[in-house]
Amino acid sequence: MLSPSEAESRAAALVERAKKAGADAADALYIADASTGVQVRLGALEDVERSEGEEIGLRLFVGLRSASVSSSDLSDEALAALVERAAAMAREAPEDPYSGLAPEDRLLRERGPDVDGDDGQDPSPTELKARALETEDAARSVAGVTNSGGASASAGRSVIALATSHGFVRGYSTSGYSGSASVIAGEGSGMQRDYAQHSVRHYADLDAPAEIGRRAGERTVARLNPAKLASGAMPVVFDPRVGASLVGHLIGAITGSAIARRTSFLLGREGEQLFDESIVIRDDPHRPRGLRSKPFDGEGLPTAPRNLVEGGRVTGWLLDSASARQLGLEPTGHASRGVGGSPGANATNVHIEPGRLSVEDLLADIGRGLYVTELIGQGVNPVTGDYSRGASGFIIENGRIGPAVAEITIAGNLIDMFRRLTAADDLAFRRAVNVPTLRVEGLTVAGA
Repeated sequence: MLSPSEAESRAAALVERAKKAGADAADALYIADASTGVQVRLGALEDVERSEGEEIGLRLFVGLRSASVSSSDLSDEALAALVERAAAMAREAPEDPYSGLAPEDRLLRERGPDVDGDDGQDPSPTELKARALETEDAARSVAGVTNSGGASASAGRSVIALATSHGFVRGYSTSGYSGSASVIAGEGSGMQRDYAQHSVRHYADLDAPAEIGRRAGERTVARLNPAKLASGAMPVVFDPRVGASLVGHLIGAITGSAIARRTSFLLGREGEQLFDESIVIRDDPHRPRGLRSKPFDGEGLPTAPRNLVEGGRVTGWLLDSASARQLGLEPTGHASRGVGGSPGANATNVHIEPGRLSVEDLLADIGRGLYVTELIGQGVNPVTGDYSRGASGFIIENGRIGPAVAEITIAGNLIDMFRRLTAADDLAFRRAVNVPTLRVEGLTVAGA
């Protein structure tokens, strides 16, 4: 795997080849990944996996025509053939008046912020195995756990570099570590399964194996002997590990491509108050050690923290250069891409600011409701906002979390759900999208 500076040189050289081949403009993206993962089950080593790979992608423009190609072979012969193939494809492609590189005057010219995304650690497979075994031991030691789905520990590193014919050349590296466990409680038809997982950029930030395992075991045992919940409209409270999905639906609806194609349920609602005015949703690509932190976007524009929702209102769309041109707007530094194809747009580290109520106060006035810890299926219509998903969790009775419940469905419409959303004060930064406990009024719940 190349160093960031070597990757920058490789991407810049490919862009220069494209220009010599007659390209009017071009950009190249290099991505390399190396990872080691260890899986154990029932106290025995089940799998050790080591993967390494690198790939480079070229986007080449001839007038308003473009083509994208990629290769995992970085030899001179392969890259020469890559440029030749891209040039031939571009000349035959249809014209697209919105395609092109990001505006030259908007490119990041400084080195950009240090997001502290690579700690330089390289734990050995032996160390990862010991972590995985300790994680599973802790999970299996929880009273009521009867079997194991296994535990894992992994470590990896990535290098990303982007070069454009406008003179932008930048690269950076990231590290990543994770631990997880999945166990089973109960017997026969009464068995239940749950898990715990943690991912970080710095090895020192990873939860202790015993903590991950204990959390997996306790979550699983708590799901035993699910009760019946009568159907009806009621408050639904989302645990932070599943509440983030609501923010995900919002992000999908405010991307430039969804707006330009008129496939977003938020189309025409610019400036409308969608949430309570106390709700703030923030995107922070510079959060130190954030799982999606980065100094520049997929087109070389500088990234910057921004409130996506402020005062309950969406502040604007997430735009790459193509969707910005199509909408007559400016790109926002949210371009996201892989080595193949053109950029799209996406957010980075997103969170809902904590509210004023404790979780206890958030639940206090609920006579009968549902606390959701798992969502199943993808029953969300991105055009209408209609929402219907399978769920599991716990019944809320008189302000307290009661017995487990499973195999139920919750339904509503995202517009109504956003308007009726209340956030607790328990925000913790543990994921790429982080939310406190969230309460949504008046969802339709179909019990088992």
